[in-house]
Amino acid sequence: MPLIQPLRGLRPAPDRAAEVAAPPYDVLTSDEARQRVHGATSQPWSFLHISKPEIDLPQDTDPYSPAVYAKGAENLARMLAAGVLQRDATACYYAYRLTMGAHVQTGLVAVASVAAYDANRIKKHELTRPDKEDDRVRQIEALNAQTGPVLLAYPPCTEADALIAAAAAAAAAAAPDADVTASDGIRHQIWAVREAQTIDAITRTFDAMESLYIADGHHRSAAASRVAAARRQAGHELASDYFLAVIFPHHQMQIMDYNRIVKDLNGLEKSALVTRCADAFTVEESTARVTPSRPGEFGMYLDGMWYKLAIKPGLIPADPVASLDVSLLSDHLLGPVLGIADLRRDKRIDFVGGIRGLAELERRVDSGEMAVAFALYPTRMEQLMRVADSNQVMPPKSTWFEPKLADGLVSHVLWIE
Repeated sequence: MPLIQPLRGLRPAPDRAAEVAAPPYDVLTSDEARQRVHGATSQPWSFLHISKPEIDLPQDTDPYSPAVYAKGAENLARMLAAGVLQRDATACYYAYRLTMGAHVQTGLVAVASVAAYDANRIKKHELTRPDKEDDRVRQIEALNAQTGPVLLAYPPCTEADALIAAAAAAAAAAAPDADVTASDGIRHQIWAVREAQTIDAITRTFDAMESLYIADGHHRSAAASRVAAARRQAGHELASDYFLAVIFPHHQMQIMDYNRIVKDLNGLEKSALVTRCADAFTVEESTARVTPSRPGEFGMYLDGMWYKLAIKPGLIPADPVASLDVSLLSDHLLGPVLGIADLRRDKRIDFVGGIRGLAELERRVDSGEMAVAFALYPTRMEQLMRVADSNQVMPPKSTWFEPKLADGLVSHVLWIE
C-alpha cells in the first residue's frame, strides 16, 4: 500500500471556490461561524455549512448532537445537488500554494495511508482527546467523506521538492483551478496534477520516504484510523484506508510563537516574581517590547514593563522534549514559581497564538484580566521532527502554524461511484 495516493477530489465547481472556501472548522467558534455566514452578507455556499452545521440550527443546539451531523450531511447533499461541489472524474494530485505576505509555501494535496499512520510511519507529536476524536469520527461517518485535511510535512528530499515545484509550474501555465484570497489576506491556489507520468513519479518518490510528520490534524488522522478499522472489520470498500492530507516540505513551513498568559502571580508580589525568575534565567529590564530572537530567550510582560529572560545554559537538557522552550518555561518558571502544573487543565493559564502579536499580550495584562504574559521563540520544525522520531509528545500549545489551510477546496469522499 503506497504511502500516499492521488484522489478524485470533491471540489468547488469552476468559479465557485471563493463562495465555498472557509477557515478550518476549529478556528472559529460556532457564534463566529454563524455571524460569518448569516450576518450582513449571507454566504449560502460557505463550507462552514458542512464543517460547522450547528450554524443552521437553533443557537442553543449542542454542537455534538446527532442533529448537527445529520445537518452537515444534508448541507453536503444540497451543495452536490446544486452543482456547487463536483467530484473529479479521475484521480489527481493537487498542487496547493499558500501565500501570506512574503511567505510562500507550495505543497501537495493527496490521501495518506492509514496503515502507515497506524505503524507510526506517519509520525505524531501530540496527544489526542477522546471527545474530539469522537466528534471527527461522527462527522466522517455522517458525511461519508473527509473534509478537513491533515497538515503533513516531509523531511529533506530534493526529488520531492523538484517534482512539486515542476508540477506547480506546469499547472500554473494555465489559470489555477481555484484562486481565493481569504478575508485574512491569505491567498489559496490549487492546480490539479493530472499527467500520469508525474503522478507515478510523485507516488514513487513519497513511497521511498522513511516517514511523514503530522504538523496539525492529530484528531482528524486518529479519527480516520478509527473509521478505517471499523469499515475493514465490516468488509467495506477501502477508500477509507487513506485520509485527506496536504503535504509540504518541512523547510517551507512556518511556525509562529505560541505565547502564555497567567491570571495571577501565585501569591507573589511583582518584585518577588522578578527575583524568583533569576533562579533559572538572566533577567534584564527593557524599554521596548521583547520579541525573543533565539531559542532559550523569553519576553515577560508584568505591570506595564517588559523583561528579557534568558535560560541559564546549564539548565538546557539534551532530551528533545525537555529542551523545548515551552518546556523550559514550564519546568523553571510556570511550574515551580507560578504553580501551573497542568497546562491542559489549569484554568489560570491561557495561550495566545503569535499571529495576534505582542500587543495582544499587553492588552490582556493591562486590562487586568491577566497578571503576567510570556513571549516565546517559535518551536522549529526540526525540533518537532526530533520529538516525533523519539516517539514522545510535545507539551500542549507548542506550535502555531501559519498560514492555515482552507476547508472546502478539496475533500476526500469515501463512497463509490
